[in-house]
Amino acid sequence: METKNYHEDLSHIRSMMERSSRFISLSGLSGVVAGLTAIIGAIYVYFVFQREGISYFDGDRNILGPALVKELVVIGIVILVVAILSGYIFTAHKSKKKGLKIWDATTKRLLITFAVPLIAGGVFCLALLYHHLFVFIAPATLIFYGLALVAAERYTLRDVKYLGYLEIILGLISLFFLGWGLLFWAIGFGVLHIVYGLIMHKKYK
Repeated sequence: METKNYHEDLSHIRSMMERSSRFISLSGLSGVVAGLTAIIGAIYVYFVFQREGISYFDGDRNILGPALVKELVVIGIVILVVAILSGYIFTAHKSKKKGLKIWDATTKRLLITFAVPLIAGGVFCLALLYHHLFVFIAPATLIFYGLALVAAERYTLRDVKYLGYLEIILGLISLFFLGWGLLFWAIGFGVLHIVYGLIMHKKYK
């Protein structure tokens, strides 16, 4: 009996340490919503290209005008905002359901660790925009996002790093298929997020 209680106490202590050192309320459903949002955004961009007379799947290198670039940036920002809001809503709901705080020291460390590669990547992509190197933007976003996920794994679910590795690999592959960034972007931010979100929802629900 004493041995059983001893193991239960150890298990409880381990669980408490895990809760205090990691943000474990990340919702898998937020990944699904983010993925769906990215795919819808990619489809919308495809029709924007069609409107501008750009046939995306013909494999040609297309020149994008300043007005179109601005529109694409706005679309990207809208997708990002929707993904962040949905992530916060689902994660806050999961935290409340588990009786955990959504904002604590661990969350702050997580956000700082996650933000550093993202900010660096954002500045890098702005430089690409400035120099009209548009074909490198999609690979760069995938790579820097993947690096951010791998870095953030230290303070959240360990499975996050695997999504990060896949994003990095996909971004590197896309560097060899310039001009197909929208397709890789839809796979990375759309399909991978949906698959990851469903797996995490089933695993940690």
